Amino acid sequence: MAKKVVATLKTKGGKNYAKVIRTMKSEKTGAYTFKEEIVSTDHVKDLLAKK
Repeated sequence: MAKKVVATLKTKGGKNYAKVIRTMKSEKTGAYTFKEEIVSTDHVKDLLAKK
């Protein structure tokens, strides 16, 4: 099954996306949470620049 996923990501359109994982701190508890997003590689810097 893993081979099928890897083969899908190597297609022409699969290389244009990146997975961005951001840490966010909760104001109530102080614990950290992670937010995952899949965005196109053109918008990665824009996404990381904003809070």
